[in-house]
Amino acid sequence: MLRFLILPFIFLLSCNPKAQNSPVAKNDGLPLLFSLPKKLKEVSGITLSKDRKTVWVIEDKGNKNAIYALNDKGEMLGKIPVENAENTDWEDIITDSQGNIYIGDFGNNDNNRQDLAILKTDLKDLSQKTTKVIQSTRFHYEGQTEFPPKKSNWLYDCEGFVEMGGNFYLFTKNRSKGFDGTFLVFKVPNQEGDFEAKLVGKLKLEGGYNDAAITSAAINSTHDKIVLLTHKNIHVLTGFTADDFSSAKIQKISLNHNSQKEAIVFHDDKTLWIADEKGKDEGGNVYNFSF
Repeated sequence: MLRFLILPFIFLLSCNPKAQNSPVAKNDGLPLLFSLPKKLKEVSGITLSKDRKTVWVIEDKGNKNAIYALNDKGEMLGKIPVENAENTDWEDIITDSQGNIYIGDFGNNDNNRQDLAILKTDLKDLSQKTTKVIQSTRFHYEGQTEFPPKKSNWLYDCEGFVEMGGNFYLFTKNRSKGFDGTFLVFKVPNQEGDFEAKLVGKLKLEGGYNDAAITSAAINSTHDKIVLLTHKNIHVLTGFTADDFSSAKIQKISLNHNSQKEAIVFHDDKTLWIADEKGKDEGGNVYNFSF
């Protein structure tokens, strides 16, 4: 069992709305909640059922087109294949306020995919032997005209999204040569069809790749706080509007721990669950982080 001690930090709010050294949260540690089943080595997304009793988990490219059900001790409750979808590169899974479950099939490491999609499933509970996609939201990014673009502009990978007000919001993962923490925010309607994802924000996180490359996202129940996960930190977004993220405030909170963290979800509005991939000597766990 890994144990980490994180000392409380107090940061002053910056007058620059794009600055990130401004968290007002404190944390007394990053406790291990549970270890993931050994077969789940490459968890890329985690969410909760509407009643908060089931943990739904997916893995990314190269793994099964299935959603796995766990309890809050990390015990496997079931494997539910997605009948009519392939795991091209599933990078996140979310639940909306009505309990609908969506898979983000938008992993795009080489920035060359033209088949990006968000998949709505009919999964409701553990009684189902399989699930199927009942809505496919296909999209392409506003501003991307080359597949791939020049490596200095590899801003079109994505591993994190949220649903808010009938729209999806995607937070891209910077894979550019000369990484500088820049990321883009795109808006796509939560509907069946093929859409241009509209650019609604261009922001920047400080630090190197492990500090600032976004691997997952989650939104609280009141839809006024979004957390972005990186390998070493969480970044809390506030002050955004439905059509404009450019002026959002960003609060950076160090986790004082570096692993391949790939998934985050609000367990409640004061508590986050964070999952990392299994490495040689670390990871394969779900941690509990309290604001």
